[in-house]
Amino acid sequence: MNARRRSDDRTETIMQTALDLAREVGYAKLSMEAVAARAGVGKDTIYRRWPSKAQLFLDAVLGSRTTDLEHPDTGDIVADLREVMTRVADLLARPPWGPLYQDLIGEAQHNPEVAAALNRRFIQPQTADTLARLERAKAQGQLAPDFDLDLAFEILSGPLYFRLLITQQPITPAYIDRLLHTLFAGMAPDPHP
Repeated sequence: MNARRRSDDRTETIMQTALDLAREVGYAKLSMEAVAARAGVGKDTIYRRWPSKAQLFLDAVLGSRTTDLEHPDTGDIVADLREVMTRVADLLARPPWGPLYQDLIGEAQHNPEVAAALNRRFIQPQTADTLARLERAKAQGQLAPDFDLDLAFEILSGPLYFRLLITQQPITPAYIDRLLHTLFAGMAPDPHP
C-alpha cells in the first residue's frame, strides 16, 4: 500500500511539475529532462509512465481540471446550458487551465495520438453529456421535434472554440446569452402546431 501511495504521489508530483514548467516556459520549450530535474526523479521514471512529452502534458492538463462540467437537469434547457457554458468559460478564462488547454489543442493539431486521447478523454464525454441533456429536453417538449441535436451542439461549442483559439476574445455571460438566444429562437418548438 505504501509503495502504491508513493507511486501515486510521484505521478502527481511529475504532472504538477510539468504544468508548472509549461506555464513558465510554454509547452514548446517543455522537456522531459527539465520535468525530471525539477521533480527530483529520473527520466526513466517519467518514461515508464508516459512515452512522450505530449502524453505527459495531456495527462497533466486533463488531470488538473477541477470544475464539474456535467449538465444539470432543472427542466429548463437554456438555463442548464447557460450554467455549464458559464463554467466552461470561467475555466478557460483563468490560468492555468485555459492557456494550457490552448497548448494541448495546438499539440493535437499535429499529433494524432494526442488528438485521439484528447477526443476520447475530454471531447467525447463532454459531447455525450451535452447531447444527452439536449435529448432529454427534446423528449420533454422543450425543443422542436425536428431539432438537430448534433448541429445544435456544434453551434453551441464552435463559437466558444473560435473565441478561445482564434480571436481570443472573452467568453462573457452576455455572449453566452446571445448565443443561446440565437440558437433557441430558431429551434424552439412551434407554439401553434
